[in-house]
Amino acid sequence: MKVPFLDLGASYLELKPEIDAAIQRVLSSGWYILGPEVEAFEAEWANYCEAKYAVGLANGLDALILALRALGVGKGDEVIVPSNTYIATWLAVSAVGATPVPVEPDPATYNIDSSRIEAAITKKTKVLLPVHLYGQPADLDPILALARKHNLFVVEDAAQAHGARYKGKRIGAHGDVVCWSFYPGKNLGALGDAGGITTNSPELADKIRVLRNYGSRVKYVNEVQGVNSRLDPIQAAVLRTKLNYLDEWTERRKAIVSTYLSNLQGTDLVLPFVPDWADPVWHLFVVRSSNRNQLQSNLAEAGIGTLIHYPIPPHMQEAYVDFGFDDDAFPVAKMLSDQVFSIPIGPNQTSTQTGIILEKLSKLL
Repeated sequence: MKVPFLDLGASYLELKPEIDAAIQRVLSSGWYILGPEVEAFEAEWANYCEAKYAVGLANGLDALILALRALGVGKGDEVIVPSNTYIATWLAVSAVGATPVPVEPDPATYNIDSSRIEAAITKKTKVLLPVHLYGQPADLDPILALARKHNLFVVEDAAQAHGARYKGKRIGAHGDVVCWSFYPGKNLGALGDAGGITTNSPELADKIRVLRNYGSRVKYVNEVQGVNSRLDPIQAAVLRTKLNYLDEWTERRKAIVSTYLSNLQGTDLVLPFVPDWADPVWHLFVVRSSNRNQLQSNLAEAGIGTLIHYPIPPHMQEAYVDFGFDDDAFPVAKMLSDQVFSIPIGPNQTSTQTGIILEKLSKLL
């Protein structure tokens, strides 16, 4: 039996009657841009995230860009970002003309190391941008304390953390703005690109609503130079359907993780570490090995899909060659890129598939 890294088709088939009905509801409504379906999802998502406001956008990168724009971030500003993240975090900063300033991760959690942040703050710093990587929340209290101390904004990249909790409170409104991706492979995924933000600030929510719609709240009246980044009503309808099952799907992920952890203890793999204040949603199950490439190759031969998140750190990407970073400028991020890989986990992964993964791994470790 082959085990795919993630079976998106299975998630659709589980909810096929409901998803098909939701799509048909939109098609029959005749309302295909913004409108009631998007507004309903925004209200439901804000409520789920324990936030006051949500704004639906076209994708997760736009969510980051528009959040930064709404906060007035631009040329000459600096934004502190993790050195270990998907490049979209950095790209958003560059897109508004600001400079990403990387800070290394905690080697235990892989999230930004809050103890390293203050040393990177300068007079140009305007935003701290932590990422809740792999579905595990970053340590927010020290980050929020630094933001208050230095009069900075906090923008959270929660693209992988749908439903995660930090000290008992859902990720959704700890910082000034929380940015979401609903890319199909996310824990709450659309059937195409989709994104959004949550916030407790009515002013920021309003600014982002205007920015997403050509800078306009009244047709043909443009207040600012905005963009077209509107959540599609069909995707909103799909997300509303899936949101009803998100907690159940998270529990399935946690059950798989429990099986992995109980069976992989004592092996040569470095397993995920979860602080006692974190309640992760296990978007990914990331392990480390100095023999990563051989393990991946052997698992592939056995029909088991794995992925590397992420094989090239942002500072080593050609897109940032002008920054002049040496490959070893951020050794923790570089070490992780050389050693981490993700093994399958998803809401539709069967116990049989999990058993096969563990059986193959046990023979290789």
